[in-house]
Amino acid sequence: MCGTAASAARSNEARQSLSPGRSERVHPHLYFWRLHCNLCGPALGTLFMSPHFNRSEHCARNRDAGTLSLLFFVLVFLGPSLARAAGSASDEPAVSPLQEGSWRFIVSGDSRNCGDIVMPAIAAHSAKLAPAFYWHLGDLRAIYKIDEDMFYEAQNKGETLSCANYQRHAWDDFVENQIAPFGDLPFYVGIGNHEVIPPKNEAAFKRQFFDWLDAPALQRQRQLDHDAPLPASYFHWIQGGVDFIYLDNAMNFFPEDELTWLVRRLQSAKYNSQVKSVVVGMHEALPDSIANDHSMGDNPDEPRARSSGETFYRILWAFHDKTQKPVYVLSSHSHFFMENIFDTPALTPNETIPLPGWIIGTAGAVRYELPKSAPPSSLTDVYGYLVGTVAANGTIRFSFQRVHDSDIPQYVRQRYPAMLIPWCFDHNSLNKEPKAKDITPRCP
Repeated sequence: MCGTAASAARSNEARQSLSPGRSERVHPHLYFWRLHCNLCGPALGTLFMSPHFNRSEHCARNRDAGTLSLLFFVLVFLGPSLARAAGSASDEPAVSPLQEGSWRFIVSGDSRNCGDIVMPAIAAHSAKLAPAFYWHLGDLRAIYKIDEDMFYEAQNKGETLSCANYQRHAWDDFVENQIAPFGDLPFYVGIGNHEVIPPKNEAAFKRQFFDWLDAPALQRQRQLDHDAPLPASYFHWIQGGVDFIYLDNAMNFFPEDELTWLVRRLQSAKYNSQVKSVVVGMHEALPDSIANDHSMGDNPDEPRARSSGETFYRILWAFHDKTQKPVYVLSSHSHFFMENIFDTPALTPNETIPLPGWIIGTAGAVRYELPKSAPPSSLTDVYGYLVGTVAANGTIRFSFQRVHDSDIPQYVRQRYPAMLIPWCFDHNSLNKEPKAKDITPRCP
């Protein structure tokens, strides 16, 4: 949900016109079944299309035709998918019943390049988890070049997408093709460094996404906090015993006013008995993580980057140390999945226990090579999202959920030429192809 009641209604109407409702979506493989039914006759058609199918009766009538037809389909159409599925049972979202007082949310970031394909897959894949909201950690579109999904969708329509038109419509495209698939699910959007690549900037981001930055929960929280009435690019809201805080480090550092705001928010959370834990999201990871080479610690030309990032880490750690309330830190920017990112010598002197931290830059952007010291649980060349399961006492268990090409809804598939989806899953990777050339134009 976003913005005022009126804007929320407009958004709902627009979303319903842009994509089918979650409950009405058909798994992509069903479309191949239907295609094969048309090609191979009524035997398999009866098998998969009748809502009153009787297996025994059908097999008695059509054993040979049905068996051969089914075998043909499995080998030709489903062979690769079944081979993948054999080793990925854990990729299906766990839907075990929640304990009393528990609930879930989902989060990821970096949905440029192939995000118009991956984000609808995340929406479809996560629906059975019934999350309370989705949280995007920034980098919505590439901006410095034309995203592959937008370029090839235009090409599929017989059109050529210029840089000027791309940059003019990139964020509208994000709303239509990445937010809309989530339907009525509350969607919180954070700013990343690609949102401030010219001709974009923070002011333009706040104008474009005003309704989301002014969502009812955020607007209500600003009123309770006696903050400025207009939304900022950093924000927080309290939900289900958790204080969710989004920090803006899109310019590679935290300005002083944001530091003052964070200290005030944590001071309030310290004495608020309703706040049992804190989750802090941002785009770039704080300095000295395992992924330090692509974080707030990697910019020697901007001294405020490391210093402000170190300050924020100390403030968060001190809050946890004094209150014993759990603090969880989420970021993206690096296009892979990694947990325990702050378990480094720099952050664990004298056997200090670091803050638990994750990187989830897995929503469609070109994938990166993992750092050499990455934990064994780290993943690259994958897409997916992080699920947070909040217990009644405020503690949160996080798990990564991977999505595959088979999770892409059919209404998304039909927008693109046949080559693009395999390219997104098999070749959108600087880990696999570090010297690969761009397949879409760069923009001056």
